[in-house]
Order: sequence, then C-alpha cells, then structure tokens
Amino acid sequence: MEPCVYTTTSTLLGPVWVCATGVGICGLGFGEQPGDHEIRRMARYGIAPAEPGSNPALEAAVAQLADYFDRSLKAFDVPLDLRGTDFQCAVWQEVLTIPYGKTLTYGEIAMQVEHPRAFQAVGQANGANPVAIIVPCHRVVGRNGKLTGYAYGIDRKAALLQLEQAGLQLRL
Repeated sequence: MEPCVYTTTSTLLGPVWVCATGVGICGLGFGEQPGDHEIRRMARYGIAPAEPGSNPALEAAVAQLADYFDRSLKAFDVPLDLRGTDFQCAVWQEVLTIPYGKTLTYGEIAMQVEHPRAFQAVGQANGANPVAIIVPCHRVVGRNGKLTGYAYGIDRKAALLQLEQAGLQLRL
C-alpha cells in the first residue's frame, strides 16, 4: 500500500480535507478528515489509510485552495494521483478541461470521451471523483443547465458555481 497523508484547511464553505501520496493529491472533500467511504476507495486502489501529515503537494493544494476561494486562482496546478477505472479517469481528465466559471452537461462530457450515450455513466464517474474542487465536477450540470447531483450537496455545488461565475463572497 502506498503511504498517504492528509491535512485539513478552512474555506468559505467549511473545512476541507486533502490527501496526498508521494505522487500527488489523491483525495479532497468537505469535512475534517476522510471518511470510511474515502478510506475504502483509496484502499481499493492501493493507497494506505491517510495519516495526518504534510508533503509538498498538500502544502501547494492548501495554498491554491485559499487562492481559489479568494478568486485569485482560476486553474489549479498541483500534481494529481487520480486512481479509478479507465472510464472514470477519462471522465475526470475531461472535467479538468472545463474552464473556470463555465459548465458542461453530462451529455457533452459523454460525447467528448467518445461514449455519446453514456451520460448516466458520466454522472456516476463524476460522482466518484476523488478530488472535489480541483477536479471541478461541480462544473458538470444536467440538461438545460439544471444543477443535479453533488456528493457534498447541491447547495455547495451552487455556491462553487456562484463563486466562479458571479464572484460573490459566499456565506453558507
């Protein structure tokens, strides 16, 4: 099992935990620390349970998250260690290309990964995104721009989009 460390940082939307291997960021979510679901997912892909700690990728991610929430960062450039199925990884790589403040639909992502009828599978892959915010799954919306599904709640998804699109200071 590959060692993993995590840290927690404060954001406008509450605490966020970030996990990293020696390769890069492998997990990010809202809360004080990774939960059982995240620990099981990482173990499935050969990553040991995260221990409190630090490494250069974590330090960079925390700094970039602060800049993102201050609206001075539009694109993250931390190293990533994304582990999933080939299809999930293809979807996450496509999601990484969605520009700050823009959205794409599940159907558009399905077209871009060359599985035009797999919009539901794209939704499932998006829901399994292990690195929220940095892999901006909040920028993927339903048909006609409808906000659907977000592991950390539709309110947070809306708040992240509002932060990017309107530049408002958020209070939840």
